[in-house]
Amino acid sequence: MRPTPYVASLRVYEPLSAFEPADRLRWMQLEATTQTIQEEQSRALQRVIFPESPALRLDGAHVLDIEGARYVSPWSTATRCWSALETFKLSMPSSVSPMFLPPAMEEVISAGVDFVENKVPHILTETWIIPPRWFSLFIPEERVRGANPEGVFTVMRTSIAHAISRAETTHASVAGAFGEGPVEEEIQDLIDWLKMFHPQSFLELDYGGLAGYLEKSLKDLGEDGLDADTSIEDVLMSIGGLASGDGAVAGRGYERLVTRWRRVAAFEQAM
Repeated sequence: MRPTPYVASLRVYEPLSAFEPADRLRWMQLEATTQTIQEEQSRALQRVIFPESPALRLDGAHVLDIEGARYVSPWSTATRCWSALETFKLSMPSSVSPMFLPPAMEEVISAGVDFVENKVPHILTETWIIPPRWFSLFIPEERVRGANPEGVFTVMRTSIAHAISRAETTHASVAGAFGEGPVEEEIQDLIDWLKMFHPQSFLELDYGGLAGYLEKSLKDLGEDGLDADTSIEDVLMSIGGLASGDGAVAGRGYERLVTRWRRVAAFEQAM
């Protein structure tokens, strides 16, 4: 059982050469194992019960060994916590946010923020749903599905160069069809984030525990579980429709995708 079964992650793995010598030495000693994902999620739950500043504790990392070379995705816990705090505070009036987040708790989260505020997180996460723009970074051949002791999984991985090229194609199609706006801006923000990393990095999308909810929702419809998931194909169809000016095709792909993931998001209300 995953500690946080409602989280999907988009991770950048940079080559060891992109990091400081001390970090390179420490991460060379790590084993390439999925247990780091379990540990990252377990620590997140522990902080909910026993709050502590994420900046004041030695952070972990996920590791990939590809063709004899090591690639690392630091958890970036402090950076992500601080960013989430800022996003939360901006989402509501300053007079209201203390009702949800007591000043004492905010002080704990913010402790040590001076060390992380200019750093870029290697991991983006979403709960209960996966943004369509994330799927645009991959092709079906890069998707791996299966099962392990934690349950079913879906993971896709590509080079960051391919991801950037695909994101730029998506941006051009969306901008050409709709002009500037929120969707176009979100895709541009994603491109800007990807370009901050080493050009030889890898990008990974991990459904996490959402794979289990998607499996169930598809089987409830009489489909073949995760094998029936065509999220990448649906996004590519939608983008192709936008690029060719065929709104019907674009809408059909998008509707298929949104309908599928809306059923997954509905599990949040059932818990």
